[in-house]
Amino acid sequence: MPRRVTVVGMTTMIRSVDLPSGETISALGQGTWHFAERQASRASEILSLRLGLDLGLNVVDTAEMYADGAAEVLVGEAIAGRRDEVFLVSKVLPHQATRQGTVLACEASLRRLGTDRLDLYLLHWRGAIPLEETLAGFSDLMAAGLIRYWGVSNFDAPDMAELEMLPGGRAVTTDQVLYNLARRGPEYDLLPWCRFHGVPAMAYSPVGQGRLLSHPALIDVARRHGATPAQIALAWVLRTEDVNAIPRAGTPEHVRENAAALGLQITQADMVILDSAFPPPARKVPLEVL
Repeated sequence: MPRRVTVVGMTTMIRSVDLPSGETISALGQGTWHFAERQASRASEILSLRLGLDLGLNVVDTAEMYADGAAEVLVGEAIAGRRDEVFLVSKVLPHQATRQGTVLACEASLRRLGTDRLDLYLLHWRGAIPLEETLAGFSDLMAAGLIRYWGVSNFDAPDMAELEMLPGGRAVTTDQVLYNLARRGPEYDLLPWCRFHGVPAMAYSPVGQGRLLSHPALIDVARRHGATPAQIALAWVLRTEDVNAIPRAGTPEHVRENAAALGLQITQADMVILDSAFPPPARKVPLEVL
């Protein structure tokens, strides 16, 4: 059953997603892409991450690429003293992802984050380095206690099938991909593959970086629920139990808006409207990437 978290008068229903290990994480997390790029926004971004933790949004996603590591530093400051409340995710860049390079990149991320471990470490996207090398690096990191789980990002269904065939490949914990109402390609084969193999998907850019929010269909459904278009877009992504979403929210007000989406249920009537405006894929669509 969803649990409820109340902070200064706001009650949030916290829904969860099951990992292959049996551990659960919040269905709605917090992304940090473009954080730490403007000094004027730094204090607000830190407050936003802390408020998200107060509201039970325990997944915090970052990467060594974001602001050239500065986003990890910001996240480390935001979670200082609260590390055990966080399911912390970061990523290694493909050109770093040799066996030794993966270990060195993770150690650098840990220093920037001010922590001794990551809960989940992802290959940011597939590059020229053989996957076997990266998996060996992940294995070394797990053996050393520096990461708890590993996963991938921006992998399409054929990539996931190939990964699963490699030694240790079935230990993959998630595939983080671009998925929102306007980018429904993963529904054709990637999400079914993940569902069949018990691998939850993690959706980045779940509201399309705001570009979706002026669409008349989304506005119409939002009006029916007394909600905002962003909340409907998030609720749509979260409509199944095996997809986690990690929207970015740089202000406390935005965090509260996102968290309130957990209390919304997309109805069949809503789906008729949204499917008409944003049709599901009728054929294979190559995975889109931002």
